[in-house]
Amino acid sequence: MDNQLQKEYKNYVNKKAPQPALIKNIAWAFTVGGIICSIGQFVSNTASSLGFNKDETSAITAIVMVFLGAFLTGLGIYDRIGKRAGAGSIVPITGFANSIVSPAMEFKREGYVFGVGAKMFVLAGPVLVYGFGTSVIVGIIYAIFAR
Repeated sequence: MDNQLQKEYKNYVNKKAPQPALIKNIAWAFTVGGIICSIGQFVSNTASSLGFNKDETSAITAIVMVFLGAFLTGLGIYDRIGKRAGAGSIVPITGFANSIVSPAMEFKREGYVFGVGAKMFVLAGPVLVYGFGTSVIVGIIYAIFAR
């Protein structure tokens, strides 16, 4: 009897649950992801045409795309794009920036230390804090002593 009730409930839930428009969602994800990647390619081509080598071009592209993702998240635009595009906005590097900035924006009223600072890396993980911090320190040391 218990098994029959579970089957009936499952059928009821399946009938009432909204069915996603898969083709439309896939098209939006593909389009938005393609636009983000096209912007990244434009940045890369521009940096390359300005005479930067391959490594510098890659770094510039990553920095610009993370900045754009964080900036658009701060303005509330990236979240609206994400609602429409789904994985198309999450997969590129701009989605990474969004995952860092979103919790910080949510907790900014709690202050910069206990709000923004403490909650910024909730989704991305504390490993990123140490990775970024170490890379900045190593970059500064390299810039000072490599010349």
